[in-house]
Amino acid sequence: MPSHVPAAFLSRRAVLRAASVAALAAATAGPLATAAAPAAHAADAYDALRLTWRDLVLGTGFSPTAEPYASKLTALGRTAAALRSTMAPANGSLWPELPYADPEPDTDAESYTYSGNLGISFNRLRTLAEAHSRPGTGLTGDAGLLADILTGLDHLHDEAYHAGGVRYGNWYNWQIGIPQALLDVDVLLHDHLGAARLAAHCAAVDRFVPDSVVAQYTGTSTGANRVDLCRVLALRGVIGKNSAKLALARDALSPVFPYVTSGDGLHADGSFIQHTYVPYAGSYGAVMLGGLSLMFALLQGSAWEVTDAGRQIVLDSVEKAYAPFLFNGLAMDGVSGRAVSRGVQKADTTGLHQDDHQRGHSIIACIALLARSASAAEKARWDSMVKGWIDRDYYRPVLTSPALGVAQLSRLKAVADSPAVPAPEPVGHRLFPGMDRAVHRRPGWAAALSMASDRITYYENGNGENLRAWHSGSGMLYWWGDSFANGQYSDDFWPTVDPYRLPGTTASRKPLTDGEGGTWGAARPDVRWVGGASDGTYAAVGQYLKGLSSTLLAKKSWFFLDDAVVCLGAGIHGRDGTGVESVVENRNLGADGVHGFTVDGTPRPTSPGWSATLTGARWAHLAGHAGYVFPGGATVKALRQARTGAWSDINKGAVTDPVTRRYLTLWFDHGTDPTWATYAYVLMPGASEARTAARAADTDWLTVLANTADHQGVHVPSVGFTGVNFWFGGTVGALTASAPASVMIRESGAGTATVCVSGPLRDGATMDLTWDRRVSSVISQDSSVRVLATGPSLKLRITPGTLGSVHRAVVRTA
Repeated sequence: MPSHVPAAFLSRRAVLRAASVAALAAATAGPLATAAAPAAHAADAYDALRLTWRDLVLGTGFSPTAEPYASKLTALGRTAAALRSTMAPANGSLWPELPYADPEPDTDAESYTYSGNLGISFNRLRTLAEAHSRPGTGLTGDAGLLADILTGLDHLHDEAYHAGGVRYGNWYNWQIGIPQALLDVDVLLHDHLGAARLAAHCAAVDRFVPDSVVAQYTGTSTGANRVDLCRVLALRGVIGKNSAKLALARDALSPVFPYVTSGDGLHADGSFIQHTYVPYAGSYGAVMLGGLSLMFALLQGSAWEVTDAGRQIVLDSVEKAYAPFLFNGLAMDGVSGRAVSRGVQKADTTGLHQDDHQRGHSIIACIALLARSASAAEKARWDSMVKGWIDRDYYRPVLTSPALGVAQLSRLKAVADSPAVPAPEPVGHRLFPGMDRAVHRRPGWAAALSMASDRITYYENGNGENLRAWHSGSGMLYWWGDSFANGQYSDDFWPTVDPYRLPGTTASRKPLTDGEGGTWGAARPDVRWVGGASDGTYAAVGQYLKGLSSTLLAKKSWFFLDDAVVCLGAGIHGRDGTGVESVVENRNLGADGVHGFTVDGTPRPTSPGWSATLTGARWAHLAGHAGYVFPGGATVKALRQARTGAWSDINKGAVTDPVTRRYLTLWFDHGTDPTWATYAYVLMPGASEARTAARAADTDWLTVLANTADHQGVHVPSVGFTGVNFWFGGTVGALTASAPASVMIRESGAGTATVCVSGPLRDGATMDLTWDRRVSSVISQDSSVRVLATGPSLKLRITPGTLGSVHRAVVRTA
């Protein structure tokens, strides 16, 4: 047992400890299996819920001696043993490196650190309790470990988290992080804690998480935070056998369910927002989904079951809001906020490297659990999706993921072993106007686009995290291959990439400070024209860009097609006294990657440090990645570079060990203080060198209809595609719009065409669209579309509303 227990709280602890002496003696005398599987209890509803939660936490139906569980359990035991050996209760700390009390007045930042250390201390005790409760850890049922856990619980209770305690630092630690860990320990070690200790824990939770925290759906009690608070209240009700707490937790979930039209929560288009301005399906959204899946599973079949019809919105979100951002098991970074900067955390006792795959694995595990509360048809679809993701994630295999615990793995392994048929990655395009995001999927690859507006932040930083992702909302274009390049953003990308050269973006080289623009999504451009139009297969998307803390202006458009993305830029203007660049590509080639790079058929050097200005380039190819076509030829710059950085450069809570990665960067240099500069290129993910060269030689494949600060548009006759972004009303080719609009037309070979229109300004103003093309009739149209004329030309009047939605009409062409 750890020594150095201060006498100041020994006598107070004795009262609590006395209630557990008999239980401790029983644990010492009994077999190991007793600790792993508690004895039967009185069959009341609260005990049933507690045992249900225990099963959810620990998992069921697996052999602890089989993989992937055995190694996980062994690692848990090692971690617990190491934590146990360094635990040393003292005034102001339970572990010496985690002081939670400062003897002198401190700053707000220091208060955050101390409250964070207190939260970490509770989570370490939870780890010890799990090692004690699980079979196969080497510490299962260990009486000495149990005594140490009790010592730690009483220490933290007496010194900080008790009914008379005072909160400091980050609210989250006191209301969510600490009580969740504490209540989990109460469930796992319930039979060894005694009534007095359990009552004291309930009183402490009541002190810091009163019923009033869910009285209003506002502030820190929305979205994922609200679900976390409800979890605390529900488990407090379970441990304290309090029906009112359980009913409150259940009922307080209801405000989370309805769609919102702005701010935190799920939007009808599949967007998920947290912190008012941040797209967050991959992090806070995952927390919300995970919390709801646990709450639904806990309360299912009980007197407190969640029966609100709004829960169907949560079930629908699996395919509407989460699956679109999962690819080969990874969760796309563009909807993960500041979580992309976490890398390896100093306080992470497991030393996990957090990345897009591990965030994806956590969401997949949530979906597998939520399936317990879904209909049979939903469960069948989800099992197929989950099995497909498990099969395809070759970069970080799901069933050996360090991000998943034994319980999650047991649920996923059950799906993997089931007769479900693995679902392939879907194809199609999804727009998410509620969060200025777009996702494009084709056979063999997927891409995602991140933009910003007065509704959505450039990037989020806070708590010292994600300090240099300034330009990630300036048109960052992510892409992945089906069997290649799945580690592009997983392999130490964020601490090593040049933050001024994120792929797809246009940015000023004006130096920015860490956290430039403010915390929690405060940095937003004063623009509204961000959005696009899609028929579900192809898309036209545009962003009016104003640079973060700079004078940069730009109009950027992307046209998403079968095997390519056509990228246009115009009106690029700045007066910062610095250069402005538009980044075609900035590919992470790994620690020592050597990938051939060819320009117009000529191989270029592969060693780091090579750079060149490529004048009149018509195409380029990066072996194993993609092809790039420059219509009509262009002058671009290329650089091979080995870049070194540390996660602590972008996240003050991360480890400081430096890492080095090689990059191939390709960009348009618009010069210092450019005036209305332009660019045009075609990205071809996964294309061979021969196919890239052939596309560049086929001058009929693409017609750029316009590329100005007023309009941008293209026509690709081979697929019947026309896309135009009207920054202002006007005429481009055969299309005339009376007001700003995004228009996409796709003509089929069967004499029909689909016309798609959106109003990215979201001002609700009616607009007229004329297509100078003979149309014999309108087959169908949305209620927001009125047909003014057919015949020699088609004339439509659209009432677009204020949500950036796409409005469609299907017509028969003559």
